[in-house]
Amino acid sequence: MSRDLTKTLTYLILHLIIGFSVAYALTGSLVVAGGIAVIEPICNAVAFFFHEKAWKRTDERACHLRFVAA
Repeated sequence: MSRDLTKTLTYLILHLIIGFSVAYALTGSLVVAGGIAVIEPICNAVAFFFHEKAWKRTDERACHLRFVAA
């Protein structure tokens, strides 16, 4: 498993726990909290994965430009 994917999955687990806890504290409903805890963090985890990929490309381009300029 790639490092990016491992980071994404561990972040997802953490986010699920936090999302469920906050939603339950605000609503008092296990069903609502469960729904929020599943949907919202999954969307964020997917965004995080692609965000990391974009930053990696940016870093690689900057490294390439420094190499070419040298």
